[in-house]
Formats: sequence, C-alpha cells, structure tokens
Amino acid sequence: MLKIVKTSLVIAASTLAFSNAAQANDINEALANICTIVQADDKGELRKKMRSVQSDFKLKLRDYYSGISCGGQSLIRTALSNNAVEVGTLLVKKMPSKDLQAPEADGKTLSAGLLSKDFSLRQFQRN
Repeated sequence: MLKIVKTSLVIAASTLAFSNAAQANDINEALANICTIVQADDKGELRKKMRSVQSDFKLKLRDYYSGISCGGQSLIRTALSNNAVEVGTLLVKKMPSKDLQAPEADGKTLSAGLLSKDFSLRQFQRN
C-alpha cells in the first residue's frame, strides 16, 4: 500500500514538473518574435501577440515584461532605440505605472532613459 502511494506521488510530481517545463517552452515560443515586432513598430501585430499570450497562457504584459530582453534592453527601451513610437506608446499604456517607475536591470528608470535619448515625454505619456 505504501509503495503504491509513493509511486503515485512520484508520478504526480514528475507530471507536474514536465507540464510546467512544457508550458515555459510554449510561452518562450509564443514570445520568440516579440523583439522583431517591437523593432518594426508593428502595433497591430503586437496587440495580436499580447492577446494570444493572454488567452493561451492567462498572462498579461506585466507578467512577462521583465523576462524579455531584446539585445540586453527591455521592450520599451527597444522601442525607444528604434523610434517605434506606436509600439512604445502601447507598451507604456499597458504597463502599470508603478512598474514603469521601478529601475530596470541597468538601474535606471524608463523616464531617465526617455530623457537621455532626448525623446519628448509627451510621446510616451499615458492618455
């Protein structure tokens, strides 16, 4: 009896671990070309991508934003460096303001990045 319980627990744990790993791979595949979309300033395609990730994985932008790096930059910084105003505006509108005020991996906030790139803050303000 105890052997059956132990075996069942091992099977359940391995199934759970495998499904989490498979889901992580699926999310990575779903987000694989998001940097290209941001660089191309394709707002419609980005909306489509965000909708599909939300419907398939129940994740919003704020849930996966920090895990995406485009050449060492965040999505919004990638939009800034590629003059992708439409996509940058959409990303800023979709992110909670407290997340936008928090320092990124390089220790700078996005508003400091906007000022250092000589962008108008009005381009990326929330309306």
